[in-house]
Amino acid sequence: MALSPVTTADFLVIGCGVAGLRAAVELGSVGRVTVLAKDRLSESASEYAQGGVAVALSDEDQVGLHRDDTLRAGDELCSKQAVDVLVGEGPRYIQELIQWGTQFDRAGSKLAFTREGAHSRSRVLHAQGDSTGREITRALFARAAAVGEHIVFHSFASTVDLVVDGDRVCGAVVYDEQEQALKSILAGGVLLATGGLGHVYADSTNPEVATGDGAAIAYRAGAQLSDMEFVQFHPTALYLKGAPRFLLSEALRGEGAVLRNADMARFMSHYHSQAELAPRDIVSRAIVSEMQRTGAEFVFLDLTHLDAEFLQKRFPRIYNTCLQYNIDLATEMVPVRPAAHYAMGGVATDLEGRTSLAGLYAAGEVACTGVHGANRLASNSLLEGLVFGARAGKAMLAESPPRPRACPEPRMPVCAPDPEGGCRQLRQLMSKHAGIIRSGKQLRELAEQLARWSAEPLGMAAGAHGAGAQKCLVHKAAGQRAGEGPPIRQAFEFRNMLIVSELIAQSAAAREESRGAHYRSDFPFKVDRFQKHSYIGPGMKVSFR
Repeated sequence: MALSPVTTADFLVIGCGVAGLRAAVELGSVGRVTVLAKDRLSESASEYAQGGVAVALSDEDQVGLHRDDTLRAGDELCSKQAVDVLVGEGPRYIQELIQWGTQFDRAGSKLAFTREGAHSRSRVLHAQGDSTGREITRALFARAAAVGEHIVFHSFASTVDLVVDGDRVCGAVVYDEQEQALKSILAGGVLLATGGLGHVYADSTNPEVATGDGAAIAYRAGAQLSDMEFVQFHPTALYLKGAPRFLLSEALRGEGAVLRNADMARFMSHYHSQAELAPRDIVSRAIVSEMQRTGAEFVFLDLTHLDAEFLQKRFPRIYNTCLQYNIDLATEMVPVRPAAHYAMGGVATDLEGRTSLAGLYAAGEVACTGVHGANRLASNSLLEGLVFGARAGKAMLAESPPRPRACPEPRMPVCAPDPEGGCRQLRQLMSKHAGIIRSGKQLRELAEQLARWSAEPLGMAAGAHGAGAQKCLVHKAAGQRAGEGPPIRQAFEFRNMLIVSELIAQSAAAREESRGAHYRSDFPFKVDRFQKHSYIGPGMKVSFR
């Protein structure tokens, strides 16, 4: 279904992963909701989430234990109030999902739980072995359909910018790929649920749509962002030439998989008492250290001591994907290395999803409530999407004003003539200078290069930042159609990736310590005065509080 030139709705949800769908279900019970997907409706990080969803529902578990594990993984930077909301309300929302038809795996009549890194109990629910995100989104789409015609979905609709009326966000400008034209959507409340930013790095487990669009459009509108320096790298992504960086779930290590270096020796016990089940940032840095020490490009994930039938049944998606690349998990070790996986930071929100801009809300990975601190606990992300997506939906229902009557004419941003080349160069630069291990020198070099690109990024017009930046980056959309010049969506993505990269670089340079997923080789220890959240707003100014 194509968009009209000017579409109105009571609520606009940008993104249809778990957070966006859960909010839409909440909103659709009362008002008219438009939900946008940049690609296919199913193309989101939620769809690819393998490991599961963490929740304190087993007989051996307690909410307080889940809270303690989350705080410990967050390295003294979690918002305790946000964590209390996540773990306290999580069981209710999981039970709700089950009532809506979500089929989690069971052992007999009981829910089956597994353990993942940094969890003190087996509390991770999974579905179809390793397709948990897919099953949860299936159930949420079905629930959305049950709400009826109040929820309308649009695929292949890229959000270009937010519409701001005075000091309030009241809609968005969207590029409709079906019509090859810009459209405007006006709404009383707008929710960003656009997911992550992993594809600003050369290696990422994220789907290709994860280019940081939500963070970038919020920044251009003038919103505050928080903790952008904390990017989690998943330790074990498939590393084969010609193969995608397919995620090999932490649940594999939870079931007994071990890591071996190029000399075939296990090494994780030298880095942490929990060995392969240490927090992700520690495992990732350990792998990088072993690769540097041995001169190898990867390490091995070894499951050959586990039962073949068990592996095929417990991890069918992973098992079959590896077979496509001629690796049998039951008999061969898998080459792996870390890849960008999850952003702990994002658009700063309160516990109801409100941002610093009236009318704009955010939930899921694009948002930063502080719940993950400096390092996300494994399998807390799907739970976050459910809990905070629902809370944002409730807040929007309670607070949404009437839609604006008028809308400015949509205008097309000027973009780089070679966005594909620009994206490739940018990803390599980010991986080299703002990856798992960083330094002040690297970050300064990165900032200098990004500043040059911001001034004249591979042909892009100057003035890429700030709430009014679109005024000097636009021209009439008339005449610019798909097939004329660079691919239009990719051009938008490059513009967003450039801004997000600078947000990460500036935040990482300002935090002169090592904490969680942010590791500075020139400041290798935690520093008390940085036990605060970073905030970055217009002008790329960073503060801590």
